Amino acid sequence: MDKNRIEGVAKQVKGSVKEAIGKMTGDKRIELEGMAEKNLGKAQAKSGELADKVRDKLEK
Repeated sequence: MDKNRIEGVAKQVKGSVKEAIGKMTGDKRIELEGMAEKNLGKAQAKSGELADKVRDKLEK
């Protein structure tokens, strides 16, 4: 498994927590930072997924 997949999922979780804290406290800046971090994590996880697929194809 590509490390980008793992790091991406971790960023998604961290972003979700940050977003929830921002919503609970009414802090829009924290909420938006969390949303951005979550989206970056999704992109990074997809990048890792693609790298895994390429690696699998090359190994065949």
